[in-house]
Amino acid sequence: MIDTRLKQISLILLDVDGVLTTGQVIYNDAGQETKVFNVRDGLGIRMLMEAGLQVGIVTGRRSMALVHRCRNLGIHLLKDGVRDKAAALESILKETGVTAAHTAFVGDDLPDLPIMRRVGVPMAVGDAHDQVKQVAVLTTRARGGCGAVREISERILKARGDWEMLIHRLFP
Repeated sequence: MIDTRLKQISLILLDVDGVLTTGQVIYNDAGQETKVFNVRDGLGIRMLMEAGLQVGIVTGRRSMALVHRCRNLGIHLLKDGVRDKAAALESILKETGVTAAHTAFVGDDLPDLPIMRRVGVPMAVGDAHDQVKQVAVLTTRARGGCGAVREISERILKARGDWEMLIHRLFP
C-alpha cells in the first residue's frame, strides 16, 4: 500500500531543522548560525531530482547556511521563514502545478502538522514528535540529520523502479 503511494509522488518537500539537520542550532562567537548537513541525505536528494522528482524546502527558520546548501544541491524551491506551512504548500502547488495528492512532506515537530495533514504522503523522521509520527504514513528508522532523507529517497526510488537504473547511470 505505501509503495503505491510512493510511486505517485512528483514533489517532495522537506523541513530543515530536525529533518535535514539534527535539530541543533549552533552559533559561533560572532553570532552566526551554522548548520550541519548529512552528505548522504544530499546524495539522496540529488538522486530524487535525477529521477525527475521536484524537491523543495519549507522551513520556519531563515539561514544562509541553508541557502548555500540549496544552491549546492540545485534546490530552487525554497520557502524559508515560513510561519504558516499550510499556506506555503498552497503557494508551492500553484507554482509547480503538482497536486497535494502527489506531494510528500517530511517533518519532525508540531509546526509540521498543518502541512502533513494536507499532502498525500506525510512522512516523519525516526525521532519525530509522537503526534507527527501518528500523522505520518511512513516513519524512518534514521533520526533527523542522520540519513533519514536518504532512507526516504531510496524507498521512493525503489518503489518507482528507478533505483537500479540510477545506480548504473550515476555510478557505472
